[in-house]
Amino acid sequence: MVSRYTGTVAKASAKFCMILLAGGFSLAMPNGVLAQAAQPDGGGVRSGVLPDRWQVSGPNCPVDPKFQIHSYNEDLYILRESGCSNYEKPFLYLLFGKEKVLMLDTGAGKTDVAVVVKGVVDQWLKRNNRESIPLVVAHTHAHGDHIAGDAQLKLLPGATVVGLKPGDVQAFFGFKNWPEEIVQYDLGSRVLDVIPIPGHEASSIAIYDRQTGILFSGDTLYPGRLYVADGDAFARSIQRLVDFTNGKIVAHILGNHIEETWTPYLDYKIGTVYQPDEHELQLGRGNLLELNDALTRMNGKIVRMAMRDFTIWPH
Repeated sequence: MVSRYTGTVAKASAKFCMILLAGGFSLAMPNGVLAQAAQPDGGGVRSGVLPDRWQVSGPNCPVDPKFQIHSYNEDLYILRESGCSNYEKPFLYLLFGKEKVLMLDTGAGKTDVAVVVKGVVDQWLKRNNRESIPLVVAHTHAHGDHIAGDAQLKLLPGATVVGLKPGDVQAFFGFKNWPEEIVQYDLGSRVLDVIPIPGHEASSIAIYDRQTGILFSGDTLYPGRLYVADGDAFARSIQRLVDFTNGKIVAHILGNHIEETWTPYLDYKIGTVYQPDEHELQLGRGNLLELNDALTRMNGKIVRMAMRDFTIWPH
């Protein structure tokens, strides 16, 4: 334990041991409690910045750009599609490693997403004095509002677009025991953990970025309506995420949409374009634990339940 007055480390039981985890240390204590990091020093992960508010779509749609591009840091970009292009307003992600760049999801409706992505990649290449970098396009899941740009992106030189069926995802990332197995995918000095989370959709995955401590959760957890297609699979997937993140640094959980308002328990209705008072994008591990607890109490019978920051929604 650490003295609150002197800051010195007192002698403790020999049962205490330090466990090295991705992104930081964890202190295993006799009562089984895990501290994610020994010191409040950033947890050993690479930091970044999220906007206080995302660009609001409408009410004057003709002047809105089709995408808002935000640099979390120099190697992670977040693209938010305008509601004027599609009311779903999905988020897309670009993660740069030394050898590859991974794109998560390709948006909804008709946009110039390939042009936008090429612009971001070209900017990164120029800053890093590089000629090229292979682009891998994967999906958090296969619903239409996350795959609309696939055809465009397939035409970009050096791009690989992962297929949409569960078998395609398993083959590309090398799963042998779906959905129980968690596999790693290295972008080059940037290791990602790929976690199967079917339940919202059969091919759903989450991505944990060890470099930033961010968990990308797709449509499985975000501030909005969590549509559950397969209740048993969904509950097991959430438990899998809880178990995986136990003791790990979780800086943010970033999903694919914002449908909640800043008012607790209140969402924007389906089809809303103009969301001037929307919730922030990022959630935390506490939200994941809250979701898991609610599903456990439902005991296999998924019912609609509004939580403070999201709603469980059988679908």
